[in-house]
Amino acid sequence: MSWLWLYLPLHLLMATCLCHSIKAPTTSSQQSFKSNLFNFYHSLILADGKETTIHLLKDISKRYYFVLEEGRALAPFSITVTPCDVPIEWSILVYKPPPGKAAPGDHDTQEVSKSHKASSLVSTIFNYKGNSVETYMGMSSHSALYLLEFLSTERDTHITVYLTSDTTSGHLYPELPGDPRIDVIGIGHTTVTLAWKHSPSVLQHSEGIQYCLLVNEKHNYKSLCAAETAIRSSGMKLPPTVALSLSPYLLEPQQVMILSNSELSIINKVSSGEVRQVCMGTKNTYTVPNLSPNTQYYFDVFIVNLLTNASAAYTGTFARTLEEPEPKVTELKDGKVVHVVLDGKKQKFYSLQYQARHKKIHFTFQLCRGQIRVHITRNGKTVASENLSGLRYFSLKGKLLDIYSVQLRSTEESNSSVKVLASPHFHKPLFPLLPESLKIKSFSKLRTCRSVTIAWLGTQEESKYCVYRKRIEEDQIWRELQSADRCSGPESRHKSEKVLCKYFYDLNLQRAVTTETIKGLEAGTLYLFDVYLFGPSGIPVRYHSKVVKTRKKC
Repeated sequence: MSWLWLYLPLHLLMATCLCHSIKAPTTSSQQSFKSNLFNFYHSLILADGKETTIHLLKDISKRYYFVLEEGRALAPFSITVTPCDVPIEWSILVYKPPPGKAAPGDHDTQEVSKSHKASSLVSTIFNYKGNSVETYMGMSSHSALYLLEFLSTERDTHITVYLTSDTTSGHLYPELPGDPRIDVIGIGHTTVTLAWKHSPSVLQHSEGIQYCLLVNEKHNYKSLCAAETAIRSSGMKLPPTVALSLSPYLLEPQQVMILSNSELSIINKVSSGEVRQVCMGTKNTYTVPNLSPNTQYYFDVFIVNLLTNASAAYTGTFARTLEEPEPKVTELKDGKVVHVVLDGKKQKFYSLQYQARHKKIHFTFQLCRGQIRVHITRNGKTVASENLSGLRYFSLKGKLLDIYSVQLRSTEESNSSVKVLASPHFHKPLFPLLPESLKIKSFSKLRTCRSVTIAWLGTQEESKYCVYRKRIEEDQIWRELQSADRCSGPESRHKSEKVLCKYFYDLNLQRAVTTETIKGLEAGTLYLFDVYLFGPSGIPVRYHSKVVKTRKKC
């Protein structure tokens, strides 16, 4: 028997295979025989040595048959079926033609013999129901014809089937170790560290083999195609093996790719949460970063053959991250300024608490650097929440002994800082009264090669203003403006940078503006100008820095 006969039309194949083996069944076994014959007639050939994807419709069985090449009486073969979604039912049936024709004899005895032979033509040698990856290994006779039957009773789905009769020249699927469990060796507030035993495939063929990790908040997956199906059903249009085989597909808008230290991370934003996929080469330990505190995550490791896209799944595990510790609460005291520095990368909250000794309370926030969001609650209820800018006052009215909680959070990746003051006496503020704008204006027409004229707004309260200048280069402008600490006073400046100090005010705010011409400058040079405003308490407020360049030629 050669492989060519596999490509004959099925009706000719069955006629050859069945008609030369047995007589047509009599009425006592005719129905059973026709049913089995019908199954083979309506089947497709299953290729040997190739992974086949099969789509199943709900409640409609699908059948494939195969025969193995003649060469020896018994030949080993294996079948691996991988459900990619819901549990399925599948069976292996075998047809073995009975030996020869029945011997002549008594008519009744002959009828019983024919009935027995027909019923034994097709027998079930394996069946399974579930969604695990299952492999059947057996020995085939060259005279046997095999039928695979698949059924999904829950919904339409798809599976992959791999048949091979060559069990000596290697494996399509990477091998799992004897103990395929994933060990959780470390748990933090936002991290989980995992380890697993090396696959023999990695030790034997490190090129083209790598480990990939899938993290989600829903459940474990028993195969790679099951994980990809779940992502697609959540609204993703995930290209085949885009995440785990590093295929050069474009990512969807809901996907984020991160390539760092030779590791590819793909984060899928789906309705059921975040699905994270990381491929880390042949390393068998990995620390999953940037997780949420007090959250249960499920972890699956796949060993992937990049050349064939075949994969094998380790036994998944799960872990819950630790609860975020309660942030340290700093107590605010009347009239005492607290300077808070926030870590923008981790975006941690900083908590302050104040117990009211008066019905009316005033909070003052002076933003020193970066961007900060403030959230104020009174006895657990929100009374104010906004992004800070410059100097901000909140006047709140409540009851005696009310508890005010202030939470601060940086809204950018760089560090931010702010000064906070709580006081019942608004008529005696530590911070100066501010003008409508803290911008410094320069007059282009009044610029010369040796001087620059600037102006700034004042208030109705007599205050002290000090002007400082600093020579800078073109490539220093952005750094100087971004790194400026608006809470720092002149004490942080070099004495040579001081230009002058002056007092002024005007009861008419329309006229509360002053100008100053700074002389003794160099031609064609950039200068950074700063103005500091001092209130009654001596706490300074820094205007927004201004960069001006003197004329090159006059």
